[in-house]
Amino acid sequence: MNNEQKALNLLGLTRRAGELISSEDIVLRAVKSRKVAFVFIAKDAGASTSKKFQDKCNFYKISYDLSFTKEQLNQATGQLRTVYGVTQNGFAKKFKELLTM
Repeated sequence: MNNEQKALNLLGLTRRAGELISSEDIVLRAVKSRKVAFVFIAKDAGASTSKKFQDKCNFYKISYDLSFTKEQLNQATGQLRTVYGVTQNGFAKKFKELLTM
């Protein structure tokens, strides 16, 4: 199993653990109040959405990832969303490890 698949499996686990938030408004508020440790932005998100979240994450120094499509993220989480935020540092650290190798 490759690291991307491991990351998607972990994303599902993160959701079941209650450490994943989703929907643009909720994640954006969480980024601004520094309540997320890692953000997933679908690589096929709209240009303005993608830019807005990348800019906010950079400004607030929150790591983010653009590796996956909406479909991959939706399959992993069972939710139809474009942006997801990981609220727990342990999970965020593992995502960083898996996705920066």
